[in-house]
Amino acid sequence: MDALSQDYTPISSILKGGQAGKKVKVRGWVYRSRTSGGVCFVVVRDSTGVIQCAVKKDAVGEKSFREASEAYIESTILVEGFVREDKRAPGGFELAASQVQLVAQGEPFPIAKDQSVEFLLDSRHLWLRSQRLTTIMKGRHHILRYLRQFFEKEGFWELTPPIITQAGCEGGSTLFEFDYFGQKAYLTQSSQLYAEVFTTSLEKVYVLAPSFRAEPSRTVRHLCEYWHLEPEMAFYNQKMNMELQERMVEYVAQKMAAEQQDILAALGRDIGKLKAVRAPFKRITYDEAIEICRQAGANIRHGQDIGADEEEILTRSEEKPLFVTNFPKKIKAFYMREDPQKPGTVLNDDLLAPEGHGEIIGGSERIWELDELMQRLKENKLDVRNYQWYIDLRRYGPFPHSGFGLGIERLVKWLLGLDHIRDAIPFPRTINRVYP
Repeated sequence: MDALSQDYTPISSILKGGQAGKKVKVRGWVYRSRTSGGVCFVVVRDSTGVIQCAVKKDAVGEKSFREASEAYIESTILVEGFVREDKRAPGGFELAASQVQLVAQGEPFPIAKDQSVEFLLDSRHLWLRSQRLTTIMKGRHHILRYLRQFFEKEGFWELTPPIITQAGCEGGSTLFEFDYFGQKAYLTQSSQLYAEVFTTSLEKVYVLAPSFRAEPSRTVRHLCEYWHLEPEMAFYNQKMNMELQERMVEYVAQKMAAEQQDILAALGRDIGKLKAVRAPFKRITYDEAIEICRQAGANIRHGQDIGADEEEILTRSEEKPLFVTNFPKKIKAFYMREDPQKPGTVLNDDLLAPEGHGEIIGGSERIWELDELMQRLKENKLDVRNYQWYIDLRRYGPFPHSGFGLGIERLVKWLLGLDHIRDAIPFPRTINRVYP
């Protein structure tokens, strides 16, 4: 058998049935193994699934049996044999081996049961092979695919702005600063400002790229490096913006529930909770949210931002995401347009996911008039020199526009029902982790 040959059968196609009695070849890595007398049971995994292979010494010969018996967990292996149905086997099918080849034995795998979280994070490059993380990464792939599908249907253009910038988008306290050939530069907090540039020519655009926040946070929903989906839309007001967010979230949730039931079931996710995600979503104002939280005993004052504890209170009885609108201007970013009908607040929304997962989207109408932008830059004590190109957008052909930012890992965490955001990304970067 040749490991580089193309005549190997994906394990998932065997598990779907219809191949009982057929001779097939599988290749992959040893997931589990045990030997009892003259029989070695080797569970093999590939990217599509796992299958048990019964390796009988008298059926495969001395060499094949020895190689099967000597394989470690994660050794690379090739197995040829006949498919047979066996309800006791993982997936309901087993391979009766006729030939086994150990491609590479490797060394004994260092991860065993009941390892600490820190050990598993130190060994993330190996732990990503686990069935759970493999399944999560597949789920993440499909979520990203559905998001792109949605924006394609909505007539958006995908763009790739710079990661290195001299202008902060969300304030200077959470910027990662570095020396850029003698100049001060930062890793971007958001691609929003650059995405706004393209609305002048392409009207509806989105960016899917990493963002970086130097937040000293140790919560289950914060990362220092995360993937950020940021659409910007010309001639959209905040109502249209929120309706787009609803359609997007509904689209992805319904596609996952309809097409990825195996992934959701493997993660123990209640598919009914995703089926319930249908627009429209409930809307409350910031003032109403503060009152609800205070009545529930939360220690929060008007003028403070809504945190994780308050978000849990607001969503504890909700089946669908919840919009909170009209935050005080003084606690929101400089680019958010003031509500002319409610001065002192901005035309914005935070979209909170249910089940305690909290904020997944922040959106707003963007300031588009020059005088208002200059005043807000001044109020926020931002260096106008770093924003001249952004200010130019308000000098030459200004127009109303809106946009939002979605944290991909927060969306993945909610849709897949994960306990911690670190499992929603392959290599999490947190306040105390930059390895591996």
